[in-house]
Amino acid sequence: MFMSINDEVFYGLLLALAGFLFAMVLTPFYTHFAYKYKFWKKQKTTTVDGKSLPVMRKLHAHKFKHVFPTMAGLVGVIAVTVVTWIFNFDRGQTWLPLAGFLGGALVGVIDDCINIFGSGRGAAGLRGPVKFLLITTVGLVLGWFFAFKLGWTSILVPFLGNFQVGAICMMLIFAFAVVATSNAVNITDGLDGLSGGLSMLAYGAFGIIALFQGNLLLFGFCMTVVGWLLSYIWFNVPPARFMMGDTGSFALGAGLGVVAMMTNSFLLLPIIGLPLVVETASSLIQLASKKFLHRKIFISAPLHHHLEAKGWGEAKIVMRFWIIAGVCAILGVFIAATGGAI
Repeated sequence: MFMSINDEVFYGLLLALAGFLFAMVLTPFYTHFAYKYKFWKKQKTTTVDGKSLPVMRKLHAHKFKHVFPTMAGLVGVIAVTVVTWIFNFDRGQTWLPLAGFLGGALVGVIDDCINIFGSGRGAAGLRGPVKFLLITTVGLVLGWFFAFKLGWTSILVPFLGNFQVGAICMMLIFAFAVVATSNAVNITDGLDGLSGGLSMLAYGAFGIIALFQGNLLLFGFCMTVVGWLLSYIWFNVPPARFMMGDTGSFALGAGLGVVAMMTNSFLLLPIIGLPLVVETASSLIQLASKKFLHRKIFISAPLHHHLEAKGWGEAKIVMRFWIIAGVCAILGVFIAATGGAI
């Protein structure tokens, strides 16, 4: 039976509420086990190129004076999976984003477990190349299903229309979206509430796009994630009670990449997720400059740490990034509406 737009919105809001309430119920259980089994976050001491991090250690020394649990993303993984499976599961619309969400979470769980329970030089987590290989594998497997099983072989260029790229190229684009967004959300997860707020706004924007495309269940999936993130931010605003860890950031990033592909909005990812892009770019620029120019562009990378080092307060950085992300989300939806995605 055809539902009015009000019914569709109401459906999404109910799923958001379900995700929020279920996550709120699960959080005390996570907190209990996190303290009982000592899910303590080990502070990162070196960059990806093996150099020390004196600025970072100084900026965040106060956070590691006391025990600080990580891997709170498990709450979101359970909440989103259960709500989606019971109320919103569909092989055509929500199987793939949920698979991406869980695939990213699996990579994150491995990394977090090594960080929490490991010892010695490898205790900081998975090595960068291994982590990249794992999330790339997730992207390629899901991209193969997207292109060869679901038959997606074209990509929308806003205002110009759909262009055929072929199944193999589409699989690679899909994998790139998953890898890029996974790493972007992970890199941004450095200040209390930052990645959670940015992800919530991005999922909200793609959820609106899915809604107006008529992809009701995909809209519902996005709203379920938004509901969990509302719960997470409740506990994670400064001073945070815990960190989502790679479990949460990789789940959010991989799921977001899949949602962007499912709404045929891959080229809107850099707009809706502009703060994530800037954060990632700042890290890449810093790394390249140190390697080839032997000097730093930023006091500390990514950008939010540079702003911290310049004297910006943590809450000020987070709030302003959220505002920018909100404007980008509105702009992305507007382009989708006028450029042919909706």
